[in-house]
Amino acid sequence: MTRAFHKFWLKVSAIVVGSFGPVFFLGTMPPTQELARLTLDLLSWPVDGATTWSSPDTRFLSALTGGFLTGWGVMIWGLATRVHDTAPEAVRRTVLGGLLAWFVFDSAGSIASGNASNAAFNVVVLLLAVGPLWRPARD
Repeated sequence: MTRAFHKFWLKVSAIVVGSFGPVFFLGTMPPTQELARLTLDLLSWPVDGATTWSSPDTRFLSALTGGFLTGWGVMIWGLATRVHDTAPEAVRRTVLGGLLAWFVFDSAGSIASGNASNAAFNVVVLLLAVGPLWRPARD
């Protein structure tokens, strides 16, 4: 892969990560929480309607999650557009490290909480977000 393609893929990664943020932000308010509830129901397969968003604690955690994911997506976009040209390998390794840390902790926590199906979904998200960033770019 070329550096230009890596820079493009960093933007894909930013969108993949950041797109979950607004979904969970909307879960903070009862009138708009259905997409967040459905997303979590899907990630804790099977889709059975057992996932609810009725607890204020769940809505608060949804606010935190939405904020972190949106911020992380914006940060990756900023690394792609403002830093990559200066330090492409450092940016690639930084984003890759963040994605791998998310994958390990999210998947381990999902399994520990009885939602192993989310670890399988995480593999798909990881592969999509990382794409060609696994390997250094050619000059």
